[in-house]
Amino acid sequence: MKILGLLRHAKSDWDDVGKRDFDRELNERGRKGARLMGHHILDHGQHWDLILASPAARSKQTLEEGMPDTRVKWDERLYLADPATIMDVLHELVGDIEAVLVVGHNPGLQEMLFELVPAEAECKDFDEAATKYPTAAFSVFELNVDDWAKVGRNCGRLAHFKRPRDLDPALGPED
Repeated sequence: MKILGLLRHAKSDWDDVGKRDFDRELNERGRKGARLMGHHILDHGQHWDLILASPAARSKQTLEEGMPDTRVKWDERLYLADPATIMDVLHELVGDIEAVLVVGHNPGLQEMLFELVPAEAECKDFDEAATKYPTAAFSVFELNVDDWAKVGRNCGRLAHFKRPRDLDPALGPED
């Protein structure tokens, strides 16, 4: 079994509409959410053999704020990646890597739910994540594969899902 974690970048700053999407950074709410979720991820107890992330500014800042002492492999293909691209990146993994955390963007991360989890394995957390995979959402999948090259449709089970608002209601949807 392999373990796959998905972390969506925290809330980004839209104040400067002239800034390229790739260069958008986090706003204050995003920095708070990144720190909260970073602590949750580290406290969750899962050791990550590898962290793969989009090099977009908001992904970098999410990790800098939330998990500042972790080593990250930046992969440009993960910027706005769809599920097929995310799986292509995973398929390249070799060696004794058992648990990987991917940090990136929607809609690709949310769509991974529908690729990995078969209908008979859907659960309450699946329903929540399928309805909305908000900024700084974190999910963990148990994948019924022994090799990353075999990751594909219906091979997983959603084992964990948390959003910033689950840990601090003040970080819930703004009215």
